[in-house]
Parts: sequence; C-alpha cells; structure tokens
Amino acid sequence: MSRPVTLFTGQWADLPIETVCQKARDFGYDGLELACWGDHFEVDKADQAYCDAKLELLNKYGLKLFAISNHLVGQAVADRIDERHKSIIPDYVWGDGDQEGVNKRAADEMIKTAEAAKRLGINIVNGFTGSPIWHLIYSFPPVPPVMIDAGYKTFAEKWIPILDEFEKLGIKFALEVHPSEIAFDIASAERALEALNNHSAFGFNYDPSHLGYQGVDYVQFIYKFAKKLFHVHMKDVGWSPVLTEAGVFGGHLEFGDRRRYWDFRSLGRGSIDFEEIIRALNRVEYFGPLSVEWEDGAMDRERGAEEACDFVRQVDFSPSGIKFDSAFEEK
Repeated sequence: MSRPVTLFTGQWADLPIETVCQKARDFGYDGLELACWGDHFEVDKADQAYCDAKLELLNKYGLKLFAISNHLVGQAVADRIDERHKSIIPDYVWGDGDQEGVNKRAADEMIKTAEAAKRLGINIVNGFTGSPIWHLIYSFPPVPPVMIDAGYKTFAEKWIPILDEFEKLGIKFALEVHPSEIAFDIASAERALEALNNHSAFGFNYDPSHLGYQGVDYVQFIYKFAKKLFHVHMKDVGWSPVLTEAGVFGGHLEFGDRRRYWDFRSLGRGSIDFEEIIRALNRVEYFGPLSVEWEDGAMDRERGAEEACDFVRQVDFSPSGIKFDSAFEEK
C-alpha cells in the first residue's frame, strides 16, 4: 500500500486556499497539510462550521486532510521574543509584544489549534516550539551546563501544560526538528524528550532537510525515534562537496546565494538519500502521509511541486510481505 502524498501549504500562503486546492489536485496530490496562516486555516475562526467548510472545500477537489501545522505561533511559546516575531504571529497573539504575554498567548493559541484539529477529525498538529537557549548554541563565551539545563526546564514548564491539553483531546504535537528549536539534531531531540518526561502527546515531524546539511545522520533519526515519528515531511537540501565561502551557519547570506554551503532544493535534486529514508520508514512501520514541503529558490514552484509529487510516488514503495529464502523450503 502506498502512503498518501500531501502538500504542505505553508509556502503557498500567498495564494487563496481554494486556488491551492485546485493546483494540488492538478499536480496529483492526495491531500493537503494546512498551514495555520494566510486564509488556509485561521485558528481564531475555527468553530465547527468553519472546520466543516474547510473539509468540504478539500473534498470538492478530491483532497484529504491528515494534519494542520502551526509553526509560527508555536515558535513564540518558548522563544526569547523580539521584533522578528511580530511579523509572523497574529496581532492578537503579539499584543503589546511583552515577552511573558506573547509566550502565554501563543501557548493558549496552540491549545486552540489542538481543539480545532479535533473538530476537523484529525489527530496531528505539526509545528515549532521555540527555544529559550538557541542564542547559546555556540559555546563562547563558555556556556555553563547549568544554563542549558535551565533552558530545557523553561521549555518543559511552558510546553507540558499545552501537551496535557493535547493529550486530553487525543491530539499529538509533532515538533519539526530544526535549527532555532529546542530540538535541532538527535542529541537535542533526546534531551527534549527527557525534559518532557517522554510526554505521550509529544513527538516529531520528521524532515531530513534540516538534519543532513548539519552532518546529522537523518536516517538514524528514524530508527532512534521510531515510536515518536508522528508525521513526515519530504523536503530536499543540497550541500557542497567542496569548501565554500559561507559554511553551515550561512554567513548571513540570503537563501539562493551561490556562496552558501547549503540550500534547499526541489525533491530529488539535492543531497538527501530518499531511498534509505523509505526503507527506514518501512522498517519502523510508518505508513502515514508523506507531506511535500517544497522549497527551491532557484526553481519555478509550480513546476517543482508537480515534479515533487511524481518523485515521491516513484521513490515510495511498500515493504515486502514475504521472506524470499522461504521459497527454498517448498517441496
């Protein structure tokens, strides 16, 4: 059985959601992963009638819904708040921009996102968590371990009450492991789980593109966190085989600058080994959606999104249901 192929709408939020539905159908997708920005999914409006209308719209174009994603508001739950956040979160979450108030309103909005997911009849909310210690990522001046410990404690204090509400609703929160989050590689993901006492409502939205260029074993991530793999993004990234002018940290250069060591690529055009990813997903028995998060600043996105859908269908395959050596036992 093939996994459903969906399109994450976050990079398409400049278009009305009905336009995105039309395009996704024409590109060949089975469904959408709705972003909670633009008019794609508005949490503050998401009563039952609103949710039913969204489902009817998707059904009109033969599309299914498996997850919604609230990365932007989730980022503001545990982050150190500054002017950057004002541009990505709703005005009613930003308020007066006070750190404590923004964190609290963002937390409330994430709970409301879980309630909306319940009304939609789905059980996955993807997103970011933010991090109170990302600014300490490089250890100079030397960072005492107690500061990192305090950061994970703060993260847990802010997120456990949210996750408790998710659990009551039967909804899972899937963190997209990503630089600038509390979990950005295997080691920090383990630390995040420990801080949350392995909370049953907390797991991961797997995305290899944020791991590979860091030098993280993105296939091992699947095996390491098999039971916490709630959702999967299909997204590619290319990194240079030779030394470059700007390394892993990007040199404050914009995406698309040829001096960068890495950049996101359309699926199949980067450095990620999707063959091994599919084999790993089969082994850990993940049969949920494969959601294309399409980014490639050097390529037309409509061409890329259609190509990406075809690529996922080509690379995906079901696990074997037989043991081939058993054929020799037949008399």
